[in-house]
Amino acid sequence: MSLEPLLQADIAVQIHAFTALLAFALGAFVLWRRKGTRLHRALGRLWVMLMLVVATSALFINEIRLIGPFSPIHLFVVSTYWGLAVGIWHIRVERDIAKHRAAMQGTYLWALLLAGAFTLLPGRRMHEVLFGSDAGWIPSLLVVGLGITAALLLSRRSGPRPQSEIKPS
Repeated sequence: MSLEPLLQADIAVQIHAFTALLAFALGAFVLWRRKGTRLHRALGRLWVMLMLVVATSALFINEIRLIGPFSPIHLFVVSTYWGLAVGIWHIRVERDIAKHRAAMQGTYLWALLLAGAFTLLPGRRMHEVLFGSDAGWIPSLLVVGLGITAALLLSRRSGPRPQSEIKPS
């Protein structure tokens, strides 16, 4: 493992990668712990801000150009903005905790886990950072397989919670 390929990348790539890693770690903590507390709300707001930076910085990464300066992976930017907006709408306007939770967890799973899996494919920068340039497909397939398994397990576990688990502040 070497951070050198990341440290030599454009600033947009560095901002994107480091905020995505922070959002990944913080999101795991916020999205699957006790809800409704002041800590949940504060860290949730921080997570949303990180996700906005992750998505916005992705717009400035244009190494794969298929449609003008963009590639199909930029669709994750749109889905991230949409998921965050829907999640915020559900809690702030509709006060629907179950829909808020589903939107935020869905954004976490799709925007961080699935989009992150694409960065681990051979030839991509994060593949080189984690596995080295000569690693081939095996490490990527193992990590992506574990990620998909974790995402499926978490999404199955993330059904609506009883109101008794949600603590008002």
